[in-house]
Amino acid sequence: MKNKKKVKGRISQYLRTPIYWDFFWLIVSAIILLCDCRIGLFVLGCSLVYLVVSAILYVRFKPGILKSLVNFGTQYGLMQRRMLYELDIPYGLMDESGKILWCNQLVQDMLEEESIKHKNIMDLFPDIKPEFFHMEEEPNEFQIEHQDKIYKIVLKEISFKESLESAEFPVLDEGEGGIISFYFIDETQIQQLEKETKDEKTVIANIYIDNYDEVLQDVESTKRTLLVALIDRRINIYFSQYDGIVRKLENDKYFVMFKTKYISKMQTNKFAILDDVKNVNMGNGIPVTISIGVGMGGETLQDSYELSTTAIDMALARGGDQAVLKDGNRVYYYGGKTKSVEKNTRVKSRVKATIFRDLIETKSDIYIMGHHIGDNDSFGASIGMYRICKTIGKNAHIVVGEMGSSVKELVDTFKEAEGYEEDLFLTGPEAEERMGKNDALIVVDVSRAGYTEHPQLVEQAQCIIVFDHHRQTSDVIENAQLSYIELSASSASEMVVEIMQYIKETVKLTKMEAEALYSGIMIDTNNFTDRTGVRTFEAAAYLRKKGADITRVRRMFREDMADYKAKAKAIENAEIFQGEFAFSTYIPNGHEESPTVVGAQAANELLNVRNIKASFVLTPYNDQIYISARSLGKINVQTLMEDFGGGGHMNLAGAQVKGNDLLAVMNQLKEDINRRIEEGDL
Repeated sequence: MKNKKKVKGRISQYLRTPIYWDFFWLIVSAIILLCDCRIGLFVLGCSLVYLVVSAILYVRFKPGILKSLVNFGTQYGLMQRRMLYELDIPYGLMDESGKILWCNQLVQDMLEEESIKHKNIMDLFPDIKPEFFHMEEEPNEFQIEHQDKIYKIVLKEISFKESLESAEFPVLDEGEGGIISFYFIDETQIQQLEKETKDEKTVIANIYIDNYDEVLQDVESTKRTLLVALIDRRINIYFSQYDGIVRKLENDKYFVMFKTKYISKMQTNKFAILDDVKNVNMGNGIPVTISIGVGMGGETLQDSYELSTTAIDMALARGGDQAVLKDGNRVYYYGGKTKSVEKNTRVKSRVKATIFRDLIETKSDIYIMGHHIGDNDSFGASIGMYRICKTIGKNAHIVVGEMGSSVKELVDTFKEAEGYEEDLFLTGPEAEERMGKNDALIVVDVSRAGYTEHPQLVEQAQCIIVFDHHRQTSDVIENAQLSYIELSASSASEMVVEIMQYIKETVKLTKMEAEALYSGIMIDTNNFTDRTGVRTFEAAAYLRKKGADITRVRRMFREDMADYKAKAKAIENAEIFQGEFAFSTYIPNGHEESPTVVGAQAANELLNVRNIKASFVLTPYNDQIYISARSLGKINVQTLMEDFGGGGHMNLAGAQVKGNDLLAVMNQLKEDINRRIEEGDL
């Protein structure tokens, strides 16, 4: 037996309304009949006639009205479907698995197929993934590429139940379930226009000659003008091929503007101008090096100029002879193969010393902090800064934490010595609790907040002063009131010794303090064999005059038998990679004072092997893998370590990688070396 379908909805209510009103008039007639019989009978008769006529009209015209509604609905639906089919936007419907239920002609034209019904959209467009079908309230939008065109696809879930509940026309049944509508928006032209707009944006660059004064002093006076002209010519020729505008601001500074579309070519040739300028030779023994700071991605020209200024500062702070590209928050480095030239003048140290004194003179307490797992250089520089602050009349505290064995001995010696406050040494949490708004924080031997002994102090301090001799990276402490980065310095201790000589008051170092500073220079120069210059020995001589006992300092670095055997084991496990790279791992046995120091010492020793240009020792410690990288100057290990989030110097660097997969880190490092060899960077 067939189920009879009843008409529901507003149309049915409209058809029955006259009959409902007739019942109302019958009630009114009954009331009037009680009041007046004659008038009541008349009204009652009229109501009955109205009821009969309404019923006849309802029965007679109802089928015709419903038929007209059905025809209208059918024609309206066909019209809608036809409009969707001929819509200028590729549109279709599919189920939750991706099977296409219906689509218009443009979707078929995109795929160049006659029928794609019941085919899965993920088979037709491989860029569409199953996870794209997971939607909440908002439609899901994503981009795909198809036949050299870029489309934005919008997916929206359609519920049957919601559609039926909102229907205003007669419906027969309600249903449940859902389908997904999709449509494509061709964004190829938009993407091209965006690319063209981006390519036409102006890029601003600053170029500095790193060693202008030193090179001119090395050339005969008659050739100096010609040398400068050749440098100008090389720079102008290089940027002219990219439609660039070059303007010379000073003898050693240039301002350059060009379009963004050329930056990829410069990146491909790794800013070849860096090497072109080095080839300029007019009898100068020192090669000319330049630094380039490129700023792009700013909303305005002013933003791009500020980015280029930041980039050139980073290039100079990293030692020069390199290009730094700052694209918004992203930073790219190119070059940096030449060692920093030591400057004989101490003007910079004198200026920084004056600024430093003026800064801390207005502060209450001074907190001094080095890097995590402090070494002798970090501690020696901290002790030197402590004495400078005390000379100026300020209370000073040194923040300590985990440290090497030689540093522990020094700390214990200072704790037992007379003349020092009980709160000279504080832990990170103690310093964080005590630091006030008018206090200053001095960071030595590190310029990265994440590598300091207690990074929370960097966030809390209102006044930060940084003294470091390592090459800067993109995560350098940016809110420092004074930042003195001197790459030509052998150590932070050397920098502090120079600073204390330009303080107005005479700094009176004790014998222990002089020895702490001397040990810092010794450890960072590997007993005065690496990165030493005239100023290094001048600083050592100054400390010697202050009473530093060299024999006593040498005894600080004596190793116990366990560490000596551990270092020997690491050297024994070394393997040679590519004929000139030494790799080794050191697994701590729990008896060492500082496993990372043992790894660093092993890396130093491996450089003594013939034909080895660089050495790498990996040490797992505290859920991290510490990499100690060393070279003899021909290999820039700093850029290698930057790929692992580390840094340092050209010939002495390191990194800390989270995790315990020692083999994976070593393989990644080897792959990085192979890639750089293929690209000509090593």
